[in-house]
Amino acid sequence: MTDLEFGLDTFGDRSTDLDGNPIPYAQVIRNVVDEGVLAEQVGVDSFGVGEHHRDDFAISAPEIVLAAIAARTERIRLRTAVTVLSSDDPVRVYERFATLDAIARGRVEMTLGRGSFTESFPLFGYDLSDYETLFSEKLDLVVALLEGGPVSWSGTVRPPLVDQEVFPKVESGRLSASIGVGGSPESVVRAARYGLPLALAIIGGDPARFAPFVELYHRALAEFGRDPLPVSVHSPGFVAATDEEAAEIVWPHARTMHNRIGAERGWPKYTRGRFESDVNHGALHLGSPETVAQKIARTVRALGIQRFDLKYTNGPIPHEHMATAIELYGTKVIPRVRELLTDD
Repeated sequence: MTDLEFGLDTFGDRSTDLDGNPIPYAQVIRNVVDEGVLAEQVGVDSFGVGEHHRDDFAISAPEIVLAAIAARTERIRLRTAVTVLSSDDPVRVYERFATLDAIARGRVEMTLGRGSFTESFPLFGYDLSDYETLFSEKLDLVVALLEGGPVSWSGTVRPPLVDQEVFPKVESGRLSASIGVGGSPESVVRAARYGLPLALAIIGGDPARFAPFVELYHRALAEFGRDPLPVSVHSPGFVAATDEEAAEIVWPHARTMHNRIGAERGWPKYTRGRFESDVNHGALHLGSPETVAQKIARTVRALGIQRFDLKYTNGPIPHEHMATAIELYGTKVIPRVRELLTDD
């Protein structure tokens, strides 16, 4: 699998310093830019930035952060993880990405999704009861915009367009886009119907149990008469010198994150036993470079994917630890995974 790509994803979690003190949002954003630059330096193929509109995450405008990274890099592909299309305007999304693509000289990919948080809906004046309609209609419009020519479109969620040109035009010819999916069969089939690559978020459970969704996607592509398209996996993890060090760094911060979100969603308290189960049997690709490489290789084999994206942010982990994780991922984990998969 020499063509396998490796990415890193961050949600811009509001970090602490090494003494446990929260750092300002502005510094978190600057740190994320530095992390993206470092990812290129250590050989990572792509870097994804998430979008949130709440106080435990610093990044609400990922395209701007990606533009800052683009200006300081030359090779690494830059993505969102994800763009919350339901609460945005498709034309503005397209314009921002076309602008970003110019700065990055064609290294851009938009990952379109609903997002797992809903704070953006009331913030921008949308009703959650329109959840499905908003995403479906706006995705229709974005797919039409991707063709790059005059667009005619009508729906219920925004004013219609009649032979409307949208600027700037994309130098590379067409923006790259994929659909982020959390495991809904309907969403998997939708990605195939639109002919867009599938970005599968696996944040819990054994990654192998998602194999039916990958199979469904490939089957649906064939039924729609489309050529095969790549599948990527986004999954949490962390790399440190040893398994024990990785666990001790991440555990208190993952507990903080899970219990904060869980209190809003009715989840049980996150325990050390649950954390260790997620590491040993679930989606958390965490440990030493060898441990993480072995688990990524298992995930790749089980799903037959073309890109693996490690979400290296897991709560308010200090930037210094995340920088070390990025360096180990690029210099140790990626070469080891390629070695493990050489004979596959």
